[in-house]
Amino acid sequence: MPGCQARACATAAGGLAWQPGAGCGPLGCPTAGVTFPLQCGPVKAVVARQASGDLDHDGRPETVAVVHCDASMGTPPDGVYVLTRTDGATTARVVATLVDPKDRYTVTDFAVRGGAVTATLLGYSSPDVPNCCPDLKDSAKWQWKNGAFLRTTPAQAHSV
Repeated sequence: MPGCQARACATAAGGLAWQPGAGCGPLGCPTAGVTFPLQCGPVKAVVARQASGDLDHDGRPETVAVVHCDASMGTPPDGVYVLTRTDGATTARVVATLVDPKDRYTVTDFAVRGGAVTATLLGYSSPDVPNCCPDLKDSAKWQWKNGAFLRTTPAQAHSV
């Protein structure tokens, strides 16, 4: 998995500059060195998107990462993971899975805003639908409530 690369995270006026799609976010490289619970076989896991925000209102930002296997063909399913870093830790760790790759979703329109994670999920009505052509579209929103991430937007899949 690519970490923070010099071309992606460079110092700019004392801060970090971020180039979308380069593997780093506005808070640096919180996904660098993280082991995601994703079975990719001989290929690597790729962080496709990431965003940060204080999701549990503890004053420290969490990072949410959309991750998939680096497949050379087809559309690999995404996983959505919440990461946090404890004081003194050198790398972040996965503390929650919002979307499991086993559910065969592709994540689009991903954002972290106002203490919530939102995404559009493209999925499949049956195992017979080819990976190239999702036929369902669903909006999802997760928020931290009572010690867990809850999906606050019910699943309401619509045909694409």
